[in-house]
Amino acid sequence: MHDKILIVDFGSQVTQLIARRVREEKVYCEIVPYQKAEEAFRRMKPKAVILSGGPASVLDKDAPLAPKAIYEAGVPVLGICYGEQAMAAQLGGKVEAGHHREFGRAEVEIIADSPIFAGVWVKGEKYPVWMSHGDRVTELPPGFRVLGQAPNSPISIIGDDKRKFYATQFHLEVMHTPHGAALIRNFVRNIAGLTGDWTMRAFKDEAIEKIRKQVGKGKVICGLSGGVDSAVAAVLIHEAIGDQLTCVFVDHGLLRLAEGAKVAALFRDSYNIPLVHVQAEGLFLSALAGVDDPEKKRKIIGGLFIDVFDAEAKKIGGADFLAQGTLYPDVIESVSFTGGPSVTIKSHHNVGGLPDRMKMKLVEPLRELFKDEVRALGRELGLPEAFVGRHPFPGPGLAIRIPGAVTKEKCDILRLADEIYIEEIRRSGQYDDIWQAFAVLLPVKTVGVMGDSRTYEYVIGLRAVTSVDGMTADFYSFDMKFLGHVATRIINEVKGVNRVVYDVTSKPPGTIEWE
Repeated sequence: MHDKILIVDFGSQVTQLIARRVREEKVYCEIVPYQKAEEAFRRMKPKAVILSGGPASVLDKDAPLAPKAIYEAGVPVLGICYGEQAMAAQLGGKVEAGHHREFGRAEVEIIADSPIFAGVWVKGEKYPVWMSHGDRVTELPPGFRVLGQAPNSPISIIGDDKRKFYATQFHLEVMHTPHGAALIRNFVRNIAGLTGDWTMRAFKDEAIEKIRKQVGKGKVICGLSGGVDSAVAAVLIHEAIGDQLTCVFVDHGLLRLAEGAKVAALFRDSYNIPLVHVQAEGLFLSALAGVDDPEKKRKIIGGLFIDVFDAEAKKIGGADFLAQGTLYPDVIESVSFTGGPSVTIKSHHNVGGLPDRMKMKLVEPLRELFKDEVRALGRELGLPEAFVGRHPFPGPGLAIRIPGAVTKEKCDILRLADEIYIEEIRRSGQYDDIWQAFAVLLPVKTVGVMGDSRTYEYVIGLRAVTSVDGMTADFYSFDMKFLGHVATRIINEVKGVNRVVYDVTSKPPGTIEWE
């Protein structure tokens, strides 16, 4: 019954950011590939529609377009980048190629007042934006007027106030357009008139009812990874069905220092949730022996997780459902923008489904949520802040923080180095300012001198990034004194390491993988 917005995806790398901006306004939205947009529009009955950017040209044969039903339904529509070009072309305007291509920062001048600018942009002023286009609109559709212009894109912002159709040539959703989120807020709140009724408390109550309806009297087995997602999913499901849930925590030997004991204590002592703690380090390390390709590591680990879950389900007398902490970005990334299965499905979330040999059905109560929304739900469920606020930790764990072959010796070295690094970040009060920090055991050894002896030992790489949206990032600017202190501790306390380096790589717009 919530107000909804449909986001039609034309293949932009940053479409997820549009959804993030809408969700920040406490309005529910879904991203749907353009081929499935008409069906989704009729199913959702959204109060507004947003058309995303994309790599195609509206001048191409069979170019991606929005269903005509969207323009005819009387709901507000916002087009972004390619979305502006599609809107213009479909409604009687003109789009041309061969003009100056524009990728990066630009300035747009506001030349007319409009509801989309209310309280944000002022007529006659110029503002920074982020452009990414080859084609551009050269002739307006009937009913539209130009609201803003840029040197290489004279028709940068267009609007039809009567139909409540608006579009921008630049990307509103990225942080590189500083006022973009406020303009999206104006569209959602003022133009579409949505009040924002989608809260974590409402989500929790609705999710509990959905879980009860789906599971009935069945048994559920939930695989814990040690991360926030699976923990929040487990606590939510336990609130819904109590002891019908059994959690299986697989200690695969690729976790943080003392992670197994911490997870077991949280679930057994704080929540009294039935928990099976499987010690499987030998099994996983044997399977990973000699494997250096990171994607193969992911698949091996994901496959073994499923095998262990299946075996444990049989031991406890069978389970009808397997619960997972699948998030909305995992769902989106598991479907290409053309609507087919992605070849890069995240193996540790199995969003493509379970093997045929498994008779269990999936329970994925978080699949509508982004990471920060999962944290908010965790707080709503009463999970400790120290657990909910932890930096992301990938399902494959240390295996992808050890380039090259994985061994127990390497895992033990990396575990201790990472613990020292995170401990010092917490001690200095910088932990909550950082999106993700971790250590990496580099696949090289260097010659060094320690005291009166020469050493030939590993190099530890340290990484820390800041991010607002989880899609773009910049390295965290540690004080050199801090880095020196951390490096000294690691070299002195971690046998097998004689050098520490800090990674200052940034992540540009459109990059969504972290490790």
